[in-house]
Amino acid sequence: MRTGLASWRRRVVALALVALTASLLQTNMSSASTGSVAAEKAASDTKGAAVVRVSEFLAECPYSHRLPDDPIVFPGLPGASHMHSFFGNDTTNGRSDVNSLAQGRTTCAPKEDLSSYWVPTLYDGTREVEPTGTTFYYLGEGVRDDIIAQTQPLPYGLRIVAGNAKATGPNDNTRARWSCLHHGEVNPSTDFVNCPAGAMLESYLDFPQCWNGRDLDSADHKSHMSYPVAGACPSTHPVPVPKLRQVLRYPVNGDPARFKLASGRGYTMHGDFFNVWPAAEMERRVRDCIRPIIKCGADGRPS
Repeated sequence: MRTGLASWRRRVVALALVALTASLLQTNMSSASTGSVAAEKAASDTKGAAVVRVSEFLAECPYSHRLPDDPIVFPGLPGASHMHSFFGNDTTNGRSDVNSLAQGRTTCAPKEDLSSYWVPTLYDGTREVEPTGTTFYYLGEGVRDDIIAQTQPLPYGLRIVAGNAKATGPNDNTRARWSCLHHGEVNPSTDFVNCPAGAMLESYLDFPQCWNGRDLDSADHKSHMSYPVAGACPSTHPVPVPKLRQVLRYPVNGDPARFKLASGRGYTMHGDFFNVWPAAEMERRVRDCIRPIIKCGADGRPS
């Protein structure tokens, strides 16, 4: 009798342990599931929070080569220009056109950007200096939000020159500015500035963002474009397009008297842009980044 009772008690204890184990396992699984949902929600919230309300996409286009060519100002005339430093499309020369550039290669990220960008070469004394930072931003800033929402893609084959290569003084209709990277105590200037040791000389230049809707170029390579007026595009140039901002960082600093451009003093800084973005890629970035005012990376996705 005692033996039977002991055996029954052992069976009851064993069953209770099994039930307890199952209950604990179910609780843990439920907690894990709840934790997973919470983690997914947190990740989703973080991803949503990462969308920055800035109308932008960009291309990083390292230095490619130097030539005394300018296929916009002197098309078909190799050697007719002062020395230029080229970025992006590595086939650019005096005879380049939209068809030849479309068959070229690029230094840009993203690789889809076959555009060509060029500036007058910078000299430190007699030594050529090429930028080690080369970012080309496409922006919606400078106009009202309702104008940003109407932004159209830059037309394929568009050519623009910004800045004044023939400027004779710092106030002579120049658009370029010089500054020192990460040294805001040095005021920006239209001419070279004196950057402290360890700093980099930085050049930035904004291109016009209002197009006349007809011409891919003009006699002076500027008149088919316009800068905004009072936050909107003028009636003569009614089509808003992304504003190209050229930012170049040169590994030099110190006495600005040492520096010169192939075109002259710092205030002659200018930039040339030949648009060879595939139309679909440009359209996608305008649709997904510029119009909705979202900051995108080089891949044209929210960064």
